Amino acid sequence: MITIVEANSKQLLKDFVKFPFELYKNHPFWVPPLIADEMETFDKDKNPAFKSAEAYFYLAYKNNKIVGRIAAIINWNEVKEQQKSKVRFGWWETIDDVEVTKALLEKVYELGRKNNLEHVEGPMGFSNLDKVGVMTEGFEEMGSMITWYNYPYYASHLEKLGYVKEKEYLENKFPFENVKPEFFLKAQELIKKRYQLRPLNFTKTKDIMPFVDQMFDLFNKSYASLSSFVAITDIQKEYFKKKYISFINPEYIKFVLDKDDQIVAFSIVMPSFSEALRKANGKLFPFGFYHLLQARKNSKDVLFYLIGVDPEYQSKGVTAIIFNEYYNTFTEKGIKNCIRTPELADNHAIHNIWKHFNPEIFRRRCTFKKNL
Repeated sequence: MITIVEANSKQLLKDFVKFPFELYKNHPFWVPPLIADEMETFDKDKNPAFKSAEAYFYLAYKNNKIVGRIAAIINWNEVKEQQKSKVRFGWWETIDDVEVTKALLEKVYELGRKNNLEHVEGPMGFSNLDKVGVMTEGFEEMGSMITWYNYPYYASHLEKLGYVKEKEYLENKFPFENVKPEFFLKAQELIKKRYQLRPLNFTKTKDIMPFVDQMFDLFNKSYASLSSFVAITDIQKEYFKKKYISFINPEYIKFVLDKDDQIVAFSIVMPSFSEALRKANGKLFPFGFYHLLQARKNSKDVLFYLIGVDPEYQSKGVTAIIFNEYYNTFTEKGIKNCIRTPELADNHAIHNIWKHFNPEIFRRRCTFKKNL
């Protein structure tokens, strides 16, 4: 018999967070999150996502043992402002028992029907900066801190329960040696002169902070046309600024400014923390923090986390300026591999940016949808 319990106490939430550590114990490609970071994500007093969303967390038990978990989420900005009658599910993990998945999803349906919503989609988090999608290909590739890893049976569970694929995301990678400066060196000089643009690089985090709000505004503007996009609120901007910007190498954040010092393009790259997080195994102390600092300083793999271009400057080659700045930084640091985080398969504009680097699709993931 399967029993579903709401994780509505600190201890149950900790059980919710720690369940994947048991499910993927000794798995060679799963990358564990930081337990404290996950606990903060689910804390209604700390995560500003709860200002515009509501979420409930559930654990599945079988024979007095935890065998699954799920979060049921409504993003009210999405429902009210975008008129998308959707309940989300996320942070879904389960043993290979479709009845466990079915029992967990029933709690998501309850929330959706209670609020007269029309369909369910997932897995996805509160916003576009959260993890997204069930992996459908690439199970023998190392995960990352900004994606969910899962077993191959996850997609089949959803399909057996009547779900269909809604959105597909691609993850690409290419060796840095594929980057040939002749593709952008001359072009970026011409583009800078033609549009009166200049790159802005950083060596100190404190120098980035005055630009961060403007960067998030541009993020909202540049991705607004995508069907899955929900804008980041002002409160969320402050939260992400404090939580993430100080952790990213300042030299890996690049801006392009116009003659009035307004940001027209930006990119954020992160060192790969995958191996460091595996060593930390969810804990910053006593040694986890050391492993993360070492990765921040020495990792030869980098992840392109975000890239955005003002719609007015899209298709004008502005990314050539960004690539030239990264080429100089990566050459200096001896970077070996470049990895792109999940991008919508139908976002052809973003895929065209990378075409000269001969990227390889190494993983696919999807969200799944079902009518209520």
